[in-house]
Amino acid sequence: MVLQQRLADGSAVLGVVGLGYVGLPLAVEMAKAAHKVIGLEVSQDKADEVNAGRSYIPDVPSEELTSLVERGLLEASTDFSRVSECDAVVICVPTPLNDMKEPDTSYMESAARSITPYLHAGMLVTLESTTYPGTTEEIILPILEASDLKVGDDLFLAFSPERVDPGNPVFQTKNTPKVVGGVTAQCTAHAVALYERFIDTVVPVSSTRAAEMTKLLENIFRSVNIALMNELLMLCERMHINLWEVVDAAKTKPFGYMPFYPGPGLGGHCIPIDPFYLSWKAREYDFHTEFIELSGRINENMPYYVVNRLMDALNTHRKSLGGSRVLVLGVAYKADIDDMRESPAIRIVELLRDKEADVVYHDPWVPTLKVGGAEVTSVDLTAEVIAAADAVLVVTNHKNVDYGMVVENAQMILDTRNALSAFDDDKVVRL
Repeated sequence: MVLQQRLADGSAVLGVVGLGYVGLPLAVEMAKAAHKVIGLEVSQDKADEVNAGRSYIPDVPSEELTSLVERGLLEASTDFSRVSECDAVVICVPTPLNDMKEPDTSYMESAARSITPYLHAGMLVTLESTTYPGTTEEIILPILEASDLKVGDDLFLAFSPERVDPGNPVFQTKNTPKVVGGVTAQCTAHAVALYERFIDTVVPVSSTRAAEMTKLLENIFRSVNIALMNELLMLCERMHINLWEVVDAAKTKPFGYMPFYPGPGLGGHCIPIDPFYLSWKAREYDFHTEFIELSGRINENMPYYVVNRLMDALNTHRKSLGGSRVLVLGVAYKADIDDMRESPAIRIVELLRDKEADVVYHDPWVPTLKVGGAEVTSVDLTAEVIAAADAVLVVTNHKNVDYGMVVENAQMILDTRNALSAFDDDKVVRL
């Protein structure tokens, strides 16, 4: 096979459509394996940043990006005709939900249509965007075959779910095993040959649907277990039991248990969204995913629960939420990154403002935040700012926050992440 030979000798030119949290780290790993990589973007600003060697993704150091660009191994372009230069193209674009919580496949459809005029025989296309089982064959395949190339004969198509965990210091693109499923056996073989060039472990499965379902299973597993913890959290509050202590005790069992933790709600591009892909698709088969949908409802309700707990905590100080100043600590969806996608902090701040609280926030990773169309700027975390707040609300537990100073100066703290577990102080209220 020509593509497999070109991959083996390093002469294959590789393309990545979408240079975001998934696409840019992927393009970098491809280039580090000494392949010429063309990143294709609709955003001229992103393309310019990449070509200048300036990374906007925390997991990609600018020094590393600059080196690859200067060596001619990686470049970005908004000109999709450059797909014609590529031997393989990977699509890494967003797949959000619409207002009715139905999958929005418009980005991946647009990406597929953008590359179709420039496809050539022997080429491989892989989709990495998370979606429901059947998407690759039902949506992407017909678009690509409009090029008069037959998938499985002239053109190879596969799905390989992204498994990016932003900010993870151990598992990144290269050392996270890669699941791959093709439309045909030859499609799978070509996709395996591609990813083996720059990923340590590649795991082939029998079909695109199996690969698509694999990603959903991984994140639905997490969503369901987090929902269980959130439900137990609400019960334990009424029973006056510290669930964080219970989880710490339970995880000493060396078998049959895996710790999950409650929190203020789910964030990121995958876990809050993926379960709804499957529940939507399941209705096509007259099947209702009641267990999955229940977990989604529990997790979505957590910002409301957080605000109610804050109101109760303020009441013990004879204060109402309306008119109180609330200092929110951390607004990124998880610790030590700048990613705001689906962050529960956004909904929490909206709810607090709806109840006429005076809300300010501090996040060393997120300098500005858009709430209700307005842009809010992070405040400096000083003793004076902390003391001036009627309540401090810990939403994201960034490590570079001086929690000792927070406890020393705060009037009252609601900790939704157990970030203050080391502090035994009556002013700390744990979710």
